[in-house]
Amino acid sequence: MDFIAMDYETANAKRASACSIALVVVENSRIVDSFYSLIDPEVEFARRNIQVHGITPQMVQGAPKFPDIWPHIQHFFTENRIVCAHNATFDVSVLRRSLERYGLLAPHYQVIDTLKTSRALMPGLANYQLNTVSAAMQIPLEHHHNALEDSYACARILLGQAQRFGVDRLNAWLKAA
Repeated sequence: MDFIAMDYETANAKRASACSIALVVVENSRIVDSFYSLIDPEVEFARRNIQVHGITPQMVQGAPKFPDIWPHIQHFFTENRIVCAHNATFDVSVLRRSLERYGLLAPHYQVIDTLKTSRALMPGLANYQLNTVSAAMQIPLEHHHNALEDSYACARILLGQAQRFGVDRLNAWLKAA
């Protein structure tokens, strides 16, 4: 299985306010690389978001802005690439709105949402938050809402589900982004 797992954290409720990004690269069903960066969102931070992820305005001072990062990661988002996220609706919209905000061309790729696959394949959990699914699958997740740790957990969830339920069964959840 080849895919990238993606996670964003945002500065506030607006989706075009990414303050961190992480990508975990999976090739031949093995994690082979990762990328993480803080991002200067150039917007105000909401106290609630800081409470969730712990990223402050001071931490992103001097960090690259989204248009500075995009040239380094855009090759991961190709038409044949599968992008995985837990609650992909959120992460895909953060990417889309960030690209729109800066007038960057949106790529075409396929997406699979481990929130949706987990709900369908793992009935009976108390909820389907990333930390709950990770715990149910015995996947370590020490710092939930750290984009890199969340991306690793998401990648491991999809790999575990592929091993347990089969890749063909997961393909039913692939959608165009």
